[in-house]
Amino acid sequence: MGKARILVVEDDHDISEMLGIFFGGQGYEVEVAGRGSLALEKTRQNLPHLIVLDIMLPDIDGYEVCRKLRTNIRTSHIPIIFLTQKDERSDKLQGLELGADDYITKPFDIEELKLRVQNAIARAERDSLTDPRSGLPSGRLIEDQLREIIRKEGWTYLDVRINYFEAFSDVYGFVAADNVIRFTTLLLGEVVDEFGTAQDFIGHPGGNSFVIVSDETNASQIANGIKNRFKEQVLSHYNFIDRENGFIQATNEAGKPENTPLMSISIGTVSPSEYPIADIREITELAAEARRKDVQTS
Repeated sequence: MGKARILVVEDDHDISEMLGIFFGGQGYEVEVAGRGSLALEKTRQNLPHLIVLDIMLPDIDGYEVCRKLRTNIRTSHIPIIFLTQKDERSDKLQGLELGADDYITKPFDIEELKLRVQNAIARAERDSLTDPRSGLPSGRLIEDQLREIIRKEGWTYLDVRINYFEAFSDVYGFVAADNVIRFTTLLLGEVVDEFGTAQDFIGHPGGNSFVIVSDETNASQIANGIKNRFKEQVLSHYNFIDRENGFIQATNEAGKPENTPLMSISIGTVSPSEYPIADIREITELAAEARRKDVQTS
């Protein structure tokens, strides 16, 4: 598993620097934003596993940042811990009503904050809310999304998978494989931002599989954009010789070496305009079958 990512939203440079050094030393990957608008932008670009959010910010306050994150389907699952100098009950209740997961009052005990951060991230992973490598919604959140869309029209569900990922992981190791998962997560977000909307859903059931729910009119552009960009950009994860050869030498199930193609993307789609869908299992089964056919024809 890669490092969990924490976004610290704090305009006090001394505090943000201290938190960055402390949590970096605890094995987390830490980003800092001194303004609420920058925090929203950083969150959109690279989903954190948790946000430590100061209420008092120079542009928009932490309450507004929290509200925007909670009303955007792609960021609504991220745990948020409020940092505040206020100690009034009404301020705490306001943050919790907006969907914050926890709060801590300044001046705070850094060890207490560390435990709150650890617990919030562990709780999200334990409840199958997020995948620990990508930070994307997983398990129950994906199921909730499917139950939501099955009552609607005009959507498309995309089943996205990285082909030959296992062979790459065997040859290059789990750290390189984790980097590919994170690279793919960023790529999916960029493509959906360009061709979809902020309300499109991106999930990570686990392993080398991802799901996207978008408007039916955007699905083709999203699928083509993902395939084309992945094919070009994934080459940077291979060494020069493998890039030149166009394959890697992996070991097959019989224990013999064989040439395995470089990673690519296959995508299967399903929408209610194509099929009468009555159950969420039908969505995943139909999309998986379409994806398998996409592998065969690619």
